[in-house]
Amino acid sequence: MRSPARAAQAESSSSTEATRPAPERVSPSERRISYPLVLVLLGAALVVAVVVGLAVGSVSLPPSDVTAILVHRVFPGWIDPGWPATYDTIVLDVRLPRVLLAGMVGAGLSAVGTALQALVRNPLADPFLLGISSGASLGAVTLLVTGATVLGTLATPMVAAFAGSTVTLAAVYALASSGGRMTTTRLVLAGVALSYVLSALTDLLLSTASDPHLLSSIRFWRLGSVAGAEWQTLPIPAIVVLAGLAVLLWQSGSLNLLLAGEESAGTLGLDVHRFRTGMFVLVSLMTGVMVAVSGAIGFVGLMVPHAVRMLVGADHRRVLPTAALLGATFLILADLAARTVAAPQEIQLGVLTALCGGPFFVWLLRRQARREKADR
Repeated sequence: MRSPARAAQAESSSSTEATRPAPERVSPSERRISYPLVLVLLGAALVVAVVVGLAVGSVSLPPSDVTAILVHRVFPGWIDPGWPATYDTIVLDVRLPRVLLAGMVGAGLSAVGTALQALVRNPLADPFLLGISSGASLGAVTLLVTGATVLGTLATPMVAAFAGSTVTLAAVYALASSGGRMTTTRLVLAGVALSYVLSALTDLLLSTASDPHLLSSIRFWRLGSVAGAEWQTLPIPAIVVLAGLAVLLWQSGSLNLLLAGEESAGTLGLDVHRFRTGMFVLVSLMTGVMVAVSGAIGFVGLMVPHAVRMLVGADHRRVLPTAALLGATFLILADLAARTVAAPQEIQLGVLTALCGGPFFVWLLRRQARREKADR
């Protein structure tokens, strides 16, 4: 039996514990790195990736010389050229267009993947998985094999690729929608099925090509490559990707509304059908232009948005700029690996991204299945 003194002490201790404030919980968003710091780190990583991409290759160059060449090109009077003249040719004429194109395509694919995942409200949406890249490839190959030129040698495949990607996206969306509803499984199956059909049609066209050199170059391009980058091929992709990113950022608030569902977005004043149609045209244009200059490079638009959301959350005002920076860095480094891992042979860029994206897609499917099972 406890003494009265011990009983009073125990009662006082219990009352103190009851009134003591509970420890504060830190939400996942509060544990994330601050957004400005993320942008600074990714910007620095992009600069490092560009310098490394320019320095490493069949002829390795000192990074200090590469940096000096770039500074001298922008500010001619700042640095006296003390490097061999061949370095200028290697950096400025051979490697820089390739690095810039890889960065633009990586940023564009990441932004398109981010927008598609919001537009169809599906985390598995990606230009490659939904067959949009295959449709763009079919359109471009059709023009290249037939030899038609209406708007110029570069613009014509881009227009054809844009038409192919637009028609494919509309077909996938129509096949996946039933009674106004669209499931993850139906969307992926429709995209994969159309992708196989369009790829088969592309192969059929290639089998009828009479020019063996054209056939070889198209097959290499179809697997994804920026090896053919030249200064004259950069302006159109740069304009389309930068303008597309600007429009997506401008509409980031509407993309955020779609995260709550179509009914909620409509209640808040968004014309969902009109907005989605306009965005589909935009992402089709961006995909078509990128496929026309680099071929079908898959899984970048799937992996990067998910990695970015783990860093900065789901707000598209933050996700889109971050995804563009990370996507550009990733594809520059992937292209560097493609041309150095098996040197002097070059691995197709799309093969490397598929090797990275395939396991990621399987992991994403398993996580999606666990979430659906937990919601039941």
